[in-house]
Amino acid sequence: MSDQNNNAPAGAQALFRGLAVIDAIAQGARTLAAIGEVIGCTRSTTHRLVNALVQAGYLRSVAGQYQLGAKLIELGFKARDQLPLTNLARPHLQRLAALTQDTVHLGVREGGDVLYLDKLPGARGLEMRSRVGLRMPLALTGVGKALMLDLPESEWHLLYEEGLRRRAGQPGLREDFTPWPDYLAQQQAYAAGGYTFDLEENELGIRCVAAPIRDASGAIVAALSVASAIPYMPEARLRDLCPDVIACARAISFDLGWTTSGGVSHE
Repeated sequence: MSDQNNNAPAGAQALFRGLAVIDAIAQGARTLAAIGEVIGCTRSTTHRLVNALVQAGYLRSVAGQYQLGAKLIELGFKARDQLPLTNLARPHLQRLAALTQDTVHLGVREGGDVLYLDKLPGARGLEMRSRVGLRMPLALTGVGKALMLDLPESEWHLLYEEGLRRRAGQPGLREDFTPWPDYLAQQQAYAAGGYTFDLEENELGIRCVAAPIRDASGAIVAALSVASAIPYMPEARLRDLCPDVIACARAISFDLGWTTSGGVSHE
Protein backbone atom coordinates (compact mmCIF):
# COMPACT_ATOMS: atom_id res chain seq x y z
CA MET A 1 0.00 0.00 0.00
CA SER A 2 1.13 3.56 -0.67
CA ASP A 3 2.12 6.02 2.07
CA GLN A 4 -0.92 8.09 1.11
CA ASN A 5 -3.19 5.14 1.86
CA ASN A 6 -1.39 4.42 5.15
CA ASN A 7 -1.98 8.01 6.26
CA ALA A 8 -5.71 7.83 5.47
CA PRO A 9 -8.33 7.65 8.27
CA ALA A 10 -8.88 4.19 9.76
CA GLY A 11 -12.07 3.51 7.79
CA ALA A 12 -10.45 4.58 4.55
CA GLN A 13 -7.39 2.43 5.30
CA ALA A 14 -9.60 -0.65 5.56
CA LEU A 15 -11.25 0.26 2.27
CA PHE A 16 -7.90 0.76 0.52
CA ARG A 17 -6.63 -2.55 1.90
CA GLY A 18 -9.75 -4.35 0.69
CA LEU A 19 -9.28 -2.89 -2.77
CA ALA A 20 -5.61 -3.86 -2.65
CA VAL A 21 -6.65 -7.46 -1.92
CA ILE A 22 -8.93 -7.50 -4.96
CA ASP A 23 -6.19 -6.04 -7.14
CA ALA A 24 -3.63 -8.55 -5.83
CA ILE A 25 -5.90 -11.47 -6.72
CA ALA A 26 -6.65 -9.94 -10.12
CA GLN A 27 -2.89 -9.84 -10.74
CA GLY A 28 -2.45 -13.52 -9.85
CA ALA A 29 -2.03 -13.83 -6.06
CA ARG A 30 -4.10 -16.80 -4.93
CA THR A 31 -3.07 -17.75 -1.36
CA LEU A 32 -3.23 -15.78 1.88
CA ALA A 33 0.55 -15.68 2.01
CA ALA A 34 0.84 -14.34 -1.54
CA ILE A 35 -1.91 -11.77 -1.02
CA GLY A 36 -0.42 -10.61 2.28
CA GLU A 37 2.99 -10.17 0.66
CA VAL A 38 1.53 -8.04 -2.12
CA ILE A 39 -0.55 -5.77 0.16
CA GLY A 40 2.01 -5.64 2.97
CA CYS A 41 -0.27 -6.92 5.74
CA THR A 42 0.04 -9.62 8.39
CA ARG A 43 -1.57 -13.00 7.85
CA SER A 44 -4.31 -12.26 10.40
CA THR A 45 -5.18 -8.91 8.81
CA THR A 46 -5.12 -10.44 5.32
CA HIS A 47 -7.34 -13.30 6.49
CA ARG A 48 -9.86 -10.86 7.96
CA LEU A 49 -9.98 -8.76 4.80
CA VAL A 50 -10.29 -11.78 2.52
CA ASN A 51 -13.06 -13.34 4.60
CA ALA A 52 -15.07 -10.12 4.54
CA LEU A 53 -14.74 -9.90 0.76
CA VAL A 54 -15.74 -13.55 0.34
CA GLN A 55 -18.85 -12.99 2.48
CA ALA A 56 -19.77 -9.95 0.37
CA GLY A 57 -19.38 -11.91 -2.88
CA TYR A 58 -16.40 -9.96 -4.19
CA LEU A 59 -14.12 -13.00 -3.81
CA ARG A 60 -14.62 -16.74 -3.72
CA SER A 61 -12.60 -19.56 -2.20
CA VAL A 62 -11.84 -22.61 -4.34
CA ALA A 63 -9.75 -25.47 -2.94
CA GLY A 64 -7.96 -23.19 -0.49
CA GLN A 65 -7.19 -20.51 -3.08
CA TYR A 66 -8.95 -17.24 -3.80
CA GLN A 67 -10.48 -15.93 -7.02
CA LEU A 68 -12.48 -12.89 -8.03
CA GLY A 69 -16.17 -13.32 -7.22
CA ALA A 70 -19.40 -13.03 -9.14
CA LYS A 71 -20.18 -9.63 -7.61
CA LEU A 72 -17.21 -8.13 -9.47
CA ILE A 73 -18.45 -9.59 -12.75
CA GLU A 74 -21.84 -7.97 -12.15
CA LEU A 75 -20.27 -4.63 -11.27
CA GLY A 76 -17.85 -4.80 -14.18
CA PHE A 77 -20.64 -5.15 -16.72
CA LYS A 78 -22.63 -2.38 -15.03
CA ALA A 79 -19.58 -0.11 -15.11
CA ARG A 80 -19.06 -0.85 -18.79
CA ASP A 81 -22.71 -0.18 -19.62
CA GLN A 82 -22.60 3.15 -17.77
CA LEU A 83 -19.78 4.42 -19.97
CA PRO A 84 -21.34 6.85 -22.47
CA LEU A 85 -18.89 5.76 -25.17
CA THR A 86 -19.84 2.10 -24.87
CA ASN A 87 -23.57 2.77 -25.12
CA LEU A 88 -23.13 5.25 -27.95
CA ALA A 89 -20.82 2.97 -29.95
CA ARG A 90 -22.72 -0.31 -29.51
CA PRO A 91 -25.31 0.13 -32.34
CA HIS A 92 -22.53 1.05 -34.78
CA LEU A 93 -20.43 -1.93 -33.68
CA GLN A 94 -23.41 -4.26 -34.07
CA ARG A 95 -23.95 -3.09 -37.64
CA LEU A 96 -20.26 -3.57 -38.43
CA ALA A 97 -20.30 -7.07 -36.89
CA ALA A 98 -23.38 -8.01 -38.92
CA LEU A 99 -21.78 -6.69 -42.09
CA THR A 100 -18.43 -8.45 -41.65
CA GLN A 101 -19.46 -11.57 -39.66
CA ASP A 102 -16.21 -11.11 -37.75
CA THR A 103 -15.26 -10.15 -34.18
CA VAL A 104 -15.50 -6.44 -33.44
CA HIS A 105 -13.62 -4.71 -30.60
CA LEU A 106 -13.83 -1.30 -28.94
CA GLY A 107 -10.90 -0.05 -26.85
CA VAL A 108 -9.46 3.00 -25.13
CA ARG A 109 -5.97 3.95 -24.00
CA GLU A 110 -4.92 3.28 -20.41
CA GLY A 111 -1.31 4.44 -20.10
CA GLY A 112 0.77 2.17 -22.32
CA ASP A 113 -2.10 -0.27 -22.78
CA VAL A 114 -5.29 -0.64 -24.76
CA LEU A 115 -8.23 -1.49 -22.50
CA TYR A 116 -10.98 -3.42 -24.26
CA LEU A 117 -14.40 -1.96 -23.44
CA ASP A 118 -16.54 -4.08 -25.74
CA LYS A 119 -16.28 -7.22 -27.85
CA LEU A 120 -18.89 -8.56 -30.24
CA PRO A 121 -18.03 -12.16 -31.19
CA GLY A 122 -18.15 -12.98 -34.88
CA ALA A 123 -20.43 -15.51 -36.56
CA ARG A 124 -17.61 -17.88 -37.52
CA GLY A 125 -17.26 -19.58 -34.12
CA LEU A 126 -13.66 -18.46 -33.65
CA GLU A 127 -12.06 -18.03 -30.22
CA MET A 128 -9.44 -15.37 -29.54
CA ARG A 129 -7.90 -14.26 -26.29
CA SER A 130 -9.30 -10.73 -26.32
CA ARG A 131 -12.04 -10.02 -23.76
CA VAL A 132 -13.77 -7.07 -22.13
CA GLY A 133 -11.49 -5.67 -19.43
CA LEU A 134 -8.29 -7.12 -20.92
CA ARG A 135 -5.28 -4.82 -21.24
CA MET A 136 -2.67 -5.32 -23.95
CA PRO A 137 0.37 -3.24 -24.97
CA LEU A 138 -0.67 -0.50 -27.39
CA ALA A 139 2.08 -1.18 -29.90
CA LEU A 140 1.13 -4.85 -30.37
CA THR A 141 -2.54 -4.53 -31.33
CA GLY A 142 -4.51 -3.01 -34.17
CA VAL A 143 -6.71 -1.05 -31.77
CA GLY A 144 -3.63 0.10 -29.86
CA LYS A 145 -1.84 1.26 -33.00
CA ALA A 146 -4.96 3.24 -33.98
CA LEU A 147 -4.94 4.90 -30.56
CA MET A 148 -1.29 5.86 -31.18
CA LEU A 149 -1.78 7.53 -34.56
CA ASP A 150 -1.69 11.15 -33.36
CA LEU A 151 1.28 10.67 -31.04
CA PRO A 152 4.76 11.97 -31.96
CA GLU A 153 7.18 9.46 -33.41
CA SER A 154 9.29 9.65 -30.25
CA GLU A 155 6.36 8.26 -28.25
CA TRP A 156 5.72 5.62 -30.90
CA HIS A 157 9.26 4.42 -30.29
CA LEU A 158 8.85 4.31 -26.51
CA LEU A 159 5.62 2.32 -26.82
CA TYR A 160 7.24 0.02 -29.39
CA GLU A 161 10.10 -0.73 -26.99
CA GLU A 162 7.64 -1.30 -24.15
CA GLY A 163 5.66 -3.68 -26.33
CA LEU A 164 8.79 -5.66 -27.23
CA ARG A 165 9.76 -5.93 -23.56
CA ARG A 166 6.36 -7.18 -22.48
CA ARG A 167 5.91 -9.70 -25.30
CA ALA A 168 9.31 -11.33 -24.67
CA GLY A 169 8.86 -14.99 -23.78
CA GLN A 170 5.08 -14.97 -24.06
CA PRO A 171 3.69 -18.18 -25.61
CA GLY A 172 1.52 -18.11 -28.71
CA LEU A 173 3.22 -15.12 -30.35
CA ARG A 174 5.36 -14.83 -33.45
CA GLU A 175 9.03 -15.19 -32.55
CA ASP A 176 9.99 -12.47 -35.00
CA PHE A 177 8.66 -8.94 -34.72
CA THR A 178 8.73 -6.00 -37.09
CA PRO A 179 12.06 -4.09 -36.76
CA TRP A 180 11.68 -0.50 -35.61
CA PRO A 181 12.46 1.16 -39.00
CA ASP A 182 9.76 -0.94 -40.68
CA TYR A 183 7.35 -0.40 -37.78
CA LEU A 184 7.89 3.36 -38.05
CA ALA A 185 7.23 3.29 -41.80
CA GLN A 186 4.05 1.29 -41.19
CA GLN A 187 2.79 3.73 -38.56
CA GLN A 188 3.49 6.67 -40.86
CA ALA A 189 1.47 4.99 -43.62
CA TYR A 190 -1.31 4.15 -41.16
CA ALA A 191 -1.45 7.75 -39.94
CA ALA A 192 -1.80 8.96 -43.52
CA GLY A 193 -4.54 6.42 -44.27
CA GLY A 194 -6.50 6.63 -41.01
CA TYR A 195 -6.38 2.89 -40.25
CA THR A 196 -4.03 0.26 -38.79
CA PHE A 197 -3.41 -3.46 -39.19
CA ASP A 198 -2.49 -6.20 -36.73
CA LEU A 199 -0.67 -8.90 -38.70
CA GLU A 200 -0.44 -11.59 -36.00
CA GLU A 201 1.68 -9.35 -33.75
CA ASN A 202 -0.73 -9.81 -30.84
CA GLU A 203 -2.00 -13.35 -31.39
CA LEU A 204 -0.72 -16.01 -33.74
CA GLY A 205 -3.15 -16.67 -36.61
CA ILE A 206 -5.28 -13.56 -35.96
CA ARG A 207 -5.35 -10.42 -38.11
CA CYS A 208 -7.36 -7.24 -37.73
CA VAL A 209 -7.99 -3.83 -39.22
CA ALA A 210 -8.66 -0.91 -36.88
CA ALA A 211 -9.50 2.80 -37.00
CA PRO A 212 -9.47 5.66 -34.47
CA ILE A 213 -12.52 7.34 -32.94
CA ARG A 214 -12.34 11.09 -32.25
CA ASP A 215 -14.27 13.42 -29.97
CA ALA A 216 -15.50 16.97 -30.60
CA SER A 217 -11.99 18.37 -30.14
CA GLY A 218 -10.59 16.04 -32.80
CA ALA A 219 -8.58 14.04 -30.28
CA ILE A 220 -8.45 10.25 -30.55
CA VAL A 221 -10.42 8.91 -27.58
CA ALA A 222 -11.01 5.29 -28.63
CA ALA A 223 -10.55 2.85 -31.50
CA LEU A 224 -12.39 -0.10 -32.99
CA SER A 225 -11.31 -3.13 -34.96
CA VAL A 226 -12.55 -6.08 -36.99
CA ALA A 227 -10.58 -9.27 -36.32
CA SER A 228 -10.60 -12.81 -37.68
CA ALA A 229 -8.39 -15.81 -38.36
CA ILE A 230 -6.06 -15.78 -41.36
CA PRO A 231 -8.24 -18.03 -43.57
CA TYR A 232 -11.01 -15.41 -43.32
CA MET A 233 -8.67 -12.42 -43.25
CA PRO A 234 -6.10 -12.49 -46.08
CA GLU A 235 -4.30 -9.21 -46.55
CA ALA A 236 -6.49 -8.37 -49.55
CA ARG A 237 -9.60 -8.56 -47.36
CA LEU A 238 -7.92 -6.43 -44.68
CA ARG A 239 -7.59 -3.68 -47.25
CA ASP A 240 -11.10 -4.23 -48.59
CA LEU A 241 -12.47 -3.79 -45.06
CA CYS A 242 -10.70 -0.48 -44.45
CA PRO A 243 -13.52 1.72 -45.82
CA ASP A 244 -16.17 -0.02 -43.68
CA VAL A 245 -14.05 0.11 -40.53
CA ILE A 246 -13.14 3.76 -41.09
CA ALA A 247 -16.78 4.62 -41.83
CA CYS A 248 -17.92 2.99 -38.58
CA ALA A 249 -15.27 4.87 -36.58
CA ARG A 250 -16.27 8.12 -38.26
CA ALA A 251 -19.96 7.52 -37.49
CA ILE A 252 -19.17 7.08 -33.80
CA SER A 253 -16.92 10.15 -33.94
CA PHE A 254 -19.74 12.20 -35.42
CA ASP A 255 -21.99 11.08 -32.56
CA LEU A 256 -19.30 12.33 -30.17
CA GLY A 257 -19.36 15.75 -31.84
CA TRP A 258 -16.42 15.38 -34.22
CA THR A 259 -16.82 17.30 -37.45
CA THR A 260 -13.48 17.59 -39.24
CA SER A 261 -10.16 15.77 -39.17
CA GLY A 262 -7.19 17.94 -38.40
CA GLY A 263 -3.72 17.28 -39.71
CA VAL A 264 -1.20 15.86 -37.26
CA SER A 265 2.56 16.25 -37.55
CA HIS A 266 5.03 13.66 -36.26
CA GLU A 267 8.55 14.24 -35.06
